[in-house]
Amino acid sequence: MKRVVITVINILICAYLLLAFTAFKKLDTAEPQVCQGVRVNILEGITEGFLNANDVKQLLSDAQMDPTGKDLATINTRDIEDCLQEKEYIDKVEVYKTQSGTVVIDLRQRFPVLHVMAGNGANYYVDEDGKLLRDTNYACDLIVATGSISPSYAKRVLAPIGNLLVGDGFWYNQVVQINVLPDSTVELVPRVGDHILYLGPPVGVKRKLERLRKFYLYGLNEAGWNKYSSISAEFDNQIICKRRHNKQ
Repeated sequence: MKRVVITVINILICAYLLLAFTAFKKLDTAEPQVCQGVRVNILEGITEGFLNANDVKQLLSDAQMDPTGKDLATINTRDIEDCLQEKEYIDKVEVYKTQSGTVVIDLRQRFPVLHVMAGNGANYYVDEDGKLLRDTNYACDLIVATGSISPSYAKRVLAPIGNLLVGDGFWYNQVVQINVLPDSTVELVPRVGDHILYLGPPVGVKRKLERLRKFYLYGLNEAGWNKYSSISAEFDNQIICKRRHNKQ
């Protein structure tokens, strides 16, 4: 009986080894798996970004880094990440391969919050982190910043104001322009109403916007949107309005 058991075990071991050898041989002689294509996933932000999926694929093609049709085993995802990370409009990127033969790119691009058209002729975008991005063919309904704007002012002052405006549905729809005066004070040009919103020095902007919002909701709706030529929230706890034709 013991001999029978040993014989059966030996047969099973031999069968297993034979199957394993055959599978290994097939794997060793199998055709290389080819990359079937690229899938780009772009994280949505508070505004439209500079790139779409086709733009990302074109960047890879221009850099001769398109993996489509190449042996999947030879594709270096880190090289693709490094290639894309160099682009100024891209914030973070992760690249990986799937079992189906697809190279997937998960990408977070930089989202502009303002389009700066300074009085000195400088033309660039400011993203949510205060990074300055060169002018491009990018077209979007962004708030425009004009006037006496230096790059440091744009990073330090305008980027936080831009984030406040685009992050608030009310102000994002209402404000079309930020104008920086020679003394570095700030005024806003609204979409609705023939008046200017004066913020004064760019400090406590969030509190000033909240006061203006309340005045819009409970004051202008009663008085009329075109009654005043300017509305100032420069000073704490008050709104100062200037009537048209210099009548207070």
